[in-house]
Amino acid sequence: MNSSLKSFCLIAFFFLPIFMIRAQENNALEILRADSLKGAMGFERLLGSVRMKNQSTLIECDSAHFFRADNKAKLYGRVFIRSEEDSVTTRSAYAEYDGNTKLAKLRTNVVFTNMETTVYTDYLDYDRAGNIAYYFNDGRVVDSANVLTSEKGRYEVNRERITFTDDVVLVNPDYTMKTNFLVYLTIPKTAETKGLTNLISKDGNTLDASKGSFYDTQAKNFRFFDGLVETETSRVKADELLYRENEAYYEGKGDVRVLNKEREVEIFGDQGQYWEDRGYSLVHGKALVRRYFETDTLYMTADTLISQDHESDSLKYLLAFSSIQLVKSQMSGIADSLSYNYSDSTIRLFQDPAIWDNRSQITADSMTFFIENEQLRKLFVKNNAFAVMTDTLVNFNQMKGRSMTGLFENGDLNTLDITGNGESLYYALEGDTLVQGVNKTLSATIKMTFVEGQLKKVNYGVKPEGKFIPVQDIGEEGGKLEGFVWRKEEKPTMEKIFAWRSVNEVDLEAENLFEVPEAEIRMPSDEEMQKSLEKWDTNTNKGGLIPLKKVKDFSNE
Repeated sequence: MNSSLKSFCLIAFFFLPIFMIRAQENNALEILRADSLKGAMGFERLLGSVRMKNQSTLIECDSAHFFRADNKAKLYGRVFIRSEEDSVTTRSAYAEYDGNTKLAKLRTNVVFTNMETTVYTDYLDYDRAGNIAYYFNDGRVVDSANVLTSEKGRYEVNRERITFTDDVVLVNPDYTMKTNFLVYLTIPKTAETKGLTNLISKDGNTLDASKGSFYDTQAKNFRFFDGLVETETSRVKADELLYRENEAYYEGKGDVRVLNKEREVEIFGDQGQYWEDRGYSLVHGKALVRRYFETDTLYMTADTLISQDHESDSLKYLLAFSSIQLVKSQMSGIADSLSYNYSDSTIRLFQDPAIWDNRSQITADSMTFFIENEQLRKLFVKNNAFAVMTDTLVNFNQMKGRSMTGLFENGDLNTLDITGNGESLYYALEGDTLVQGVNKTLSATIKMTFVEGQLKKVNYGVKPEGKFIPVQDIGEEGGKLEGFVWRKEEKPTMEKIFAWRSVNEVDLEAENLFEVPEAEIRMPSDEEMQKSLEKWDTNTNKGGLIPLKKVKDFSNE
């Protein structure tokens, strides 16, 4: 080793302790003032108006134990810690401060403040180096808009981010939220949760999410995952549900459902939008409607559904487009499009509709039927009307005309009036077991009467033209009117409805954090424990228990 290198190493070795001392001094706790100071040898007691400093951190308290060698202090009475570099301040009744790690452990009546955000707790550790505060054993955070409480919390001051865990409650003037994991950003005042989340508004509306949520507390915008919103008049649910409260607007994706409680109509689909103030909803993608009656339910499928239902609107309706299927009790139907008038329960089917009851099929260019007291009561069929009824031998009795009006009773066709170029073909039976032939009749008007779905009487208008064809002369085409098509394979069934969209019913008994009792388990006092032990000793008559006072006496010996 040459002489210059040796000299450099000696100089470096000589100055190294000085650098280390200065580095320690930079982190060292300094005493700025105290009314009195007692002690030595690395332990000092500071009494009265104590002020200390650790770099940019200023510390005040009533008294302190200063462990100079460890660069630590225990602080007692009206502890106040603040920084010269930011707005964070802390207050507590007791604290421990480590000058090396810049970790403050604050206990009892802790108040941690950063601008408009304040944390209240009895147990808080504050990492000054990372500018992160941790509280445990319950804490409360207050800012200008919200109050949040939880068992545990982590406040990242530089990111203005607070993570709350275990029994989290957010309260603002409009809502109360409960969850077990919540991340709150103090500047935009947004709350993001994971897992089960429940809210109740000041109006009593509930907003629930089983897979977490996002809540802009100032803009009043919500996004729920597996979310459910329920008001006095409606219930909206979706896999992903957006709710803009100020606009009373909902938007859902995945298994969307909108229930109108007043109309007892529930709409399902893959995607949907709902404007609550307007009573207007749009649902599409494998859409399904359930119209609830007291003893029955009407099911309807469609590709797209539009519903308008508001008190201020004179016309309240439901529109459905493409792939229409209807099923209600013994009635079912299909169409390309449909309208349903809420006020008078009138359903109109368009573009090659067909409906079926127990034994009949009716087709036309369009048709209207009326539901009264939960039953199909009246049917009006317009243009190219064609009705087919089966008899006991499964023959097809047929009627056609420009228009038809049918009256129903208990789900069965009771009377059918045909007007305009009426034609009929029905089978003459002997004893309901033997076909004699068919009667074909032309008449401007035809009125047919049925009993339990079976044709019993036919009345024709002026100058009908008819003929009877014996059974042996019917042939292949003799038993059909022009335009006859039996479309039973198209008839909707509940199996087809469920194949279109299977519905997972809302679990109204699902877990809700507002229903969890807020019970607190209190530890018994020493006196209560002693009484309990003495009582147990007396009851068992063993005499082997040592009173707590004697245990304490032994420990002093």
